[in-house]
Amino acid sequence: MPAAAIILAAGLGTRMRSSLPKALHPIAGRPMLNHLIAACEAAFDRIVVVVGPGMEALERAAAPHPTVVQAERLGTGHAALQAAPLLEGFDGTAAVLYADNPLISADTLRRLLARRAEAGLALLAMRPADPGRYGRVVRGPSGDVLRVVEWADADAAERGIGLCNAGVVCAPAASLLRWLRALRNHNSKGEYYLTDAVALARADGERVVAEEAPEAELRGINSRAELAQAEATAQAALRAAALEGGATLAAPETVFLSWDTRLGQDVTVGPNVVFGPGVVVEDGAEIHAFSHLAGCTVRSGATIGPFARLRPGTEVGPRAHVGNFVEIKAALLGEGAKAGHLSYLGDAVVGAGANIGAGTITCNYDGASKHRTEIGENAFIGSDTALVAPVRVGARALVAAGSVVTEDVPDDAMALARGRQVNKPGRGVKPKAAKGSGA
Repeated sequence: MPAAAIILAAGLGTRMRSSLPKALHPIAGRPMLNHLIAACEAAFDRIVVVVGPGMEALERAAAPHPTVVQAERLGTGHAALQAAPLLEGFDGTAAVLYADNPLISADTLRRLLARRAEAGLALLAMRPADPGRYGRVVRGPSGDVLRVVEWADADAAERGIGLCNAGVVCAPAASLLRWLRALRNHNSKGEYYLTDAVALARADGERVVAEEAPEAELRGINSRAELAQAEATAQAALRAAALEGGATLAAPETVFLSWDTRLGQDVTVGPNVVFGPGVVVEDGAEIHAFSHLAGCTVRSGATIGPFARLRPGTEVGPRAHVGNFVEIKAALLGEGAKAGHLSYLGDAVVGAGANIGAGTITCNYDGASKHRTEIGENAFIGSDTALVAPVRVGARALVAAGSVVTEDVPDDAMALARGRQVNKPGRGVKPKAAKGSGA
């Protein structure tokens, strides 16, 4: 049976104290909304995202999935109902989810859909270590859900129930839309609550069942502290997957990965390494401590760091070496090439076997445009060299230390581009007379 997901993402995130919509706050380098969309894409056939007015950035993040706008924030049930025009006549199951529950797995969503096939309505529930003010799920002797009681309305016995409502509901689309239209706002906040659909389903004689999932997946994110907790949960899962995949993390708790980080087998990662989005590290490469990588590829057998920074568009070739305090951006470092110390290579191609001396920089920006530097195979760039792009240094060429290279260097040539040294006899440091030694 086809299934559709309605994702509620219109929340402002007041407790976040941020101008950024709550659903765009990142976890492991990806917005919360996109984490949930990825899980939904693996379990649902259609996805509709409900956003608030003026949330064009959320609409872009949701693409290519359609969005609808909740013009007035009148509660979760009202928000879900905004998707009705896109689901009219949909002959399948529909689920309502929340963008601030970003860590729900595709497996949990599949289990929810399977449970829905057994009943008229299924919801997700959890057993948090601290139930706090969560709504409680009250079940009968058969295990079916009788009702969901909000903490404020629960009596002492109901507050003692450990099974808590995660807010996610799933039902036949036609039934869900009917119940959403029947919601009333007879409560202290004057809002239309999605959880009231449980009572409406029961009133229609439908079975209501609960599918349990781990708290780590269902925990809502409403504050910076809860965002940090979710980040920790995501990082723990990413580190475990990296280790399971054959990478060595010397101090796992200090390594930070992005949602799409790809580490090959026998990769070694030292302490305090940060991976931004878009990083691929192939088999046998080594990333030393305190390095930062983003949007780059490290080929097999290469070594990076310590204290190296690889920026987007960088490719480090097989068995190449990037040493300490070297920054590379939008550049290719060829097979076996070396940049050992204190250098910047931007918008450059460095040939196989080339050696980049300490303090070398490619002067790639003239204040208006970026320009390319090409360094040939087995070239040797002496220390403290400035390569003013656009410029080409040929294969096996030698650039003398301290040069400022503004013209192309032919293959097999040596370039010296520095002022001639002049020595002035007797002009060295003069000893100062000791204080108090005057006549």
